[in-house]
Amino acid sequence: MGKQATEMLKGTLEGIVLAILSERPAYGYEITAWLRDQGFSDIAEGTIYALLVRIEQRGLVDVQKVPSDKGPPRKVYSLNAQGQEYLQEFWRTWSFLAERLERLRKGGR
Repeated sequence: MGKQATEMLKGTLEGIVLAILSERPAYGYEITAWLRDQGFSDIAEGTIYALLVRIEQRGLVDVQKVPSDKGPPRKVYSLNAQGQEYLQEFWRTWSFLAERLERLRKGGR
């Protein structure tokens, strides 16, 4: 992924993670692995963990500690009602921007 794509991704990564969590609860490594499987190979695990802390602090997710066979309990994140509202606003904003950008790409028509 080039620098421009990386910068664009920074602005949308929170919405992407919330969209993932809207499908099912997940822990940090699962989210990172899914993103990498989708072609976002440059995303560091630390980036996802920092983002998860931020969205937890903002009250957008619920967190449950689940026992792990390989060490300490895992924090499993699930989207709550406040997070769902935030995600809906993200999609509205995304649609607005995508429509305007497409219009610009086609010469302003």
